[in-house]
Amino acid sequence: MPKDQGRKLIAQNKKARHDYHIEDTYEAGLVLMGTEVKSLRMGRASLGDGFVDIEDHEAWLHGVHIPEYTQGTWTNHSARRKRKLLLNRHELDKIERRVNEKGLTVVPLALYFLDGRAKVEIALAKGKKSWDKRHSLAERQANREKEQALGRRLKGME
Repeated sequence: MPKDQGRKLIAQNKKARHDYHIEDTYEAGLVLMGTEVKSLRMGRASLGDGFVDIEDHEAWLHGVHIPEYTQGTWTNHSARRKRKLLLNRHELDKIERRVNEKGLTVVPLALYFLDGRAKVEIALAKGKKSWDKRHSLAERQANREKEQALGRRLKGME
């Protein structure tokens, strides 16, 4: 059976980029049960309420919803259980130090398969204030209008 090549996106946390300033990103493996992998292969997952907690020098992913596998039997998993993240010791120590020093939080950004293995992209993030969110929305809108005006001008419409 040929192995899957490349990156296949399963779920993305768009709200995290709106609610947080992303400072640094890491790629981590996941410890999953068989029915969780099958459910992910069907493209079903939600990262909306997810966060990463570091306990006893281990990273755990909480609040990520992977629904039960429909053809699973009594071996099925619970949908919102905590899952262990696989990181290098150096990366884990760096994340733990920055979370404790600067008061940052760790949020999942994307869940995907990379060459057939489930991975999660996590980020060190700092929460935005409400005025920051409004400012970034206004900035994005201004950039969009600028690009549209430039496109119209290049086409000779104005």
